[in-house]
Amino acid sequence: MSRTEVGKSGWRAAPRTVWALGIVSLLMDVSSEMIHGLLPVFLVGTLGASAAMLGMIEGIAEATASIVKVFSGWLSDRLGKRKLLAMFGYGLGALSKPLFPLAINPAQVLAIRFADRVGKGVRGAPRDALIADVTPPEIRGAAFGLRQALDTVGAIAGPLIAIGLMAVMANNIRAVMWWAVVPAILAVLAIAFFVDEPDHTAMKRNGGPPVRVSALGRMGPAYWVVIAVAVVFHLARFSEAFLILKAKDTGLPLGLTPIVLVVMSVVYAVLSTPAGELSDRIGRRTVLAAGLVALVIADIALAMAHSVTGALVGAALWGVHMGLSQGLLSAMVADSAPADLRGTAFGVFGLTTGLAVLAASAIAGELWQHVGPTATFTTGAVFAALALGGLWLVRTKNARR
Repeated sequence: MSRTEVGKSGWRAAPRTVWALGIVSLLMDVSSEMIHGLLPVFLVGTLGASAAMLGMIEGIAEATASIVKVFSGWLSDRLGKRKLLAMFGYGLGALSKPLFPLAINPAQVLAIRFADRVGKGVRGAPRDALIADVTPPEIRGAAFGLRQALDTVGAIAGPLIAIGLMAVMANNIRAVMWWAVVPAILAVLAIAFFVDEPDHTAMKRNGGPPVRVSALGRMGPAYWVVIAVAVVFHLARFSEAFLILKAKDTGLPLGLTPIVLVVMSVVYAVLSTPAGELSDRIGRRTVLAAGLVALVIADIALAMAHSVTGALVGAALWGVHMGLSQGLLSAMVADSAPADLRGTAFGVFGLTTGLAVLAASAIAGELWQHVGPTATFTTGAVFAALALGGLWLVRTKNARR
């Protein structure tokens, strides 16, 4: 730890690179959420997509990001160039942003979301592995929580900016989307000039294919327990696009639909860093269990909501769940994986959970279209309860050992 960090603890002791990556995430999330806060209603209302198609587009997009993470994580271990890969991923994301306002049908949106999520996949695993590389184990939960909190500040600012621009531009969604290009460019500049990377010379000896049997064997049982819990967990976590559709269905005006993401993200941002610090003290699984309880309650609240207020309460509870879980899962991967395989470990984690999100979003869309919103959120609550039960069984088994 550097001299400037002596006497500090928790998030205050996070290295400069963690703060810089947090700012980069913040800027890119401002750009992304300016678009994503409007994309569900743009797809369904302007381009004529169905709820099932929306679910498929969102699911494919997230699965794409996850599959790419396997290769980018391995490549960052192989080359020892985490920053370079992360910067390329952020650059690809920035290049996709001007294409959204040019789309004229759902198929084009799918192609653009595909490119955008390839960028996310390229940057995600190297960025998280870089945070693990530069952060001491005793504050790792706080560091991941800090990065997630700054990311979520961007998720708050983006929809708020979109709401303001929608008011100024008379609900012209395409015109608002053009402005999302600006923070995306700033994010690329920030990672280029403010993120430092330690020497990874030792990692360059790791050759072979992206996922080797020997490497997977070295991960150990603790890592695979994290993966198993995370997969069931993400089956309950379909795209937030359905939160926006729910609020729109309960009567929220078009120009205010991004407020759903604001409500969720404010709660998310407030809880992320304290949750990470708490997990450093009392254990990751205890805090993660609380996050799953919050998800069950959120899904039930959204299933029962018949007013805008009810939908926003459900979104806030969803934010509680996110704050108590997202940074923790990354910290659990870092805790359980060998240091020289962290990029690969985050890649496999992203692949498995991304495929779960693909399935979850597809199921959510089909249920929404053929049964109704209540069935979508009720099914999510069931999967969250199953993940909670699995986590409890793992804790009980470990306690007996």
